Amino acid sequence: MVVYTSRIRTDVSPKRAAEPEAEFFERIAGPFWDQVRDVINEWWSHFPDEAQPGLRSRLLDRNSDANVFAALWELYLHEMLLGSGCTVEIEPRIGTSGKNPDFLVTRDGERFVVEAIWTAQRLGDTVSNTLPPHLTDAIDCVPSPNFFVSYNLDRAGSAAPPQKRLKAGLTRWLASLDPDQVMAGYERKVPLPTHTWQEAGWCLTFQAVPRSPGKRGDPTSRTIGIHPAIAWFGGEPDRVLDAVKRKGGKYGDLDLPFIVAVGHAAAFPEDEDTETALYGTSVEYAHGSTPTFGRKPDGYWTATYDHAHDRVSGVLIVNNPAPWTWTKNTPVLWQSPDPRSLPAPVLPTWETAQLVDIQVEHQPAARPTHTALGLPKHWPVGDAFPRRQQSNPS
Repeated sequence: MVVYTSRIRTDVSPKRAAEPEAEFFERIAGPFWDQVRDVINEWWSHFPDEAQPGLRSRLLDRNSDANVFAALWELYLHEMLLGSGCTVEIEPRIGTSGKNPDFLVTRDGERFVVEAIWTAQRLGDTVSNTLPPHLTDAIDCVPSPNFFVSYNLDRAGSAAPPQKRLKAGLTRWLASLDPDQVMAGYERKVPLPTHTWQEAGWCLTFQAVPRSPGKRGDPTSRTIGIHPAIAWFGGEPDRVLDAVKRKGGKYGDLDLPFIVAVGHAAAFPEDEDTETALYGTSVEYAHGSTPTFGRKPDGYWTATYDHAHDRVSGVLIVNNPAPWTWTKNTPVLWQSPDPRSLPAPVLPTWETAQLVDIQVEHQPAARPTHTALGLPKHWPVGDAFPRRQQSNPS
């Protein structure tokens, strides 16, 4: 048994908006994605036999993208630990709560516990300028070899919008435009052409943007080239803090160093957000003419209201972990400043961050991440979505 079977795949189109992640990984064709599937299959085979069925089920879960990425995160962590010279026991019976953490790790005679959690940033609930996934896919299916479009959702209807007339109208409008003429007009400050579609309470305004001459003629190119700006939930420190809180006290007393590993999927991840979540908000105090600096007691380890947080020895953060970033994004171990915490072991491929007084000091990793994964630095090799070459007419 494997996660992905070896078969001929022919669909090279990018992920559709309404397509589950598991379905995309299974159907996408090309050498880049063959490498991804082969490595997932290999790493999955390194898990004990009894753990493989559950992990495979989550990797292939078409009902939950979160399940897929959480399983990929655990797959990556497990392989990184093995490649760092560790032995790993899956879901050991340890701790005082009766619940089992993900990994009991042994390296050079030292044991520690690693618990994985994957967390993703969400779009704001009040955002009104994003399209339903099926409508996005419908627009992207409109043939537009010479233009891509930007759009603005002026008004959303209460029911699912009809797609047939929208696609037909867009096709006729785009086919009526000459990209060279539009480009020449734009250089003379002539506005780009627009098209408005209204039906069933929906109103969208499109703008046609000529593709550069070298990128025209590919009928498989996506039609939407520019999405409107969207608002993301703020509170990045809160998401990291909540993730660590969820796992930090889950297993009671472990009597071993305990690392919470957070797969941090975010649009614009910042170390400052993690620093605030774990060590508290940095503040400036004005005392006379000389300002002083400090931290509020609102971080995971610096909060005055809960001393049980000393159970967590460190928080391992990897930003936006995914197969195409596994060899590129360096894990950072944020170490507990609490003297009651058991010291967290540091693997050679981990950077470290430590609170010293009120400042955070960073130390680089001793080795690149890819060396623990057994993969080349620039992996996967090649382009994820290579442009199709157009044949010249004879």
